[in-house]
Amino acid sequence: MKKLLHSILFCLSALPVRAEETISVALDWTPNSNHVGLYVAQALGWFDEAGLDVDILPYTDTSSTVLVASGIAQFGILDGVSLHTQRSSGATVTAVMAIVQHETGRLVFNADRSEIQSPSDLDGLTYGGFGSEWESSLVATMIRHDGGAGEFETVTLGTSAYEALDNGSIDFTLEIKTWEGVIADLTGRDQRGFEYSDFGVPDMHTTYMGADETWLEQNVDTASQFIQAVQRGYAFANENPVRAAELLIGETEGMLPNQELVVAAVRALAAGGYLQDPGEAVGEIDSEMFLGITNFLFDEGVLRNPAGDVLTERPNTESWFTNDFLER
Repeated sequence: MKKLLHSILFCLSALPVRAEETISVALDWTPNSNHVGLYVAQALGWFDEAGLDVDILPYTDTSSTVLVASGIAQFGILDGVSLHTQRSSGATVTAVMAIVQHETGRLVFNADRSEIQSPSDLDGLTYGGFGSEWESSLVATMIRHDGGAGEFETVTLGTSAYEALDNGSIDFTLEIKTWEGVIADLTGRDQRGFEYSDFGVPDMHTTYMGADETWLEQNVDTASQFIQAVQRGYAFANENPVRAAELLIGETEGMLPNQELVVAAVRALAAGGYLQDPGEAVGEIDSEMFLGITNFLFDEGVLRNPAGDVLTERPNTESWFTNDFLER
């Protein structure tokens, strides 16, 4: 009997163990509240349960879309506008999940500027910008929609725009309500602002998870396991924002020292309905919303072909996104 038991145990120990599959994920910025579901899934072992060894790559100056398209990363966190512009220019990246369901940006200015009551009052003023063609179209559209000429001065400042706004060096800029807006609230900066969608700019998913379309076709099971683990992470964050923020802080090992900001930012995402729409699965991409921002970018001449020329025909976005890998 002992010999038989020994033989069985020996045979079992000789069986091959399923090796974990390594998945690399590229971020669109340094770790922040938009990435919370990814880090929750990592912290709670849901990638391990799926047999995945997930490597979240350090942020670099190379865009996450390029890293995915080149095969350096299997998945990437993608900015909504960048997905559209880079897809139109030839990148074969497909959105597989809408991380942030609605536009979190707004146009802001100091609250004591009583002469600014609507976007048309921004004509002739100075905008502190970030250097993209999209934002110029965005601001001009808002001003023209309100009856203005859409003419303003631009100074490219990047994230220094917030300091410049605070000290009065510029008149207005754009912010993310769920990050810079939270910072303004925590630090007592009194600001007012205009929502994009109130002045002619379509609502949009501002952040996606994406992957190369060929890789997705060849790795359906792995892709599904990874995406659904991430989906589970964002569902957890939506229901438990404070605990999710704590997990994000712990997993990023000192990269997010302002814990009050992180907790407030994740709470803002959940409370604002940015992580899930009623009646829909977490991460579900709205086809009408996707097409709406595509048409806006096309009409504004922001979308370009691989040669760098402005598109003259509306793109077919059928392969630009899919909900097929989500659990619904």
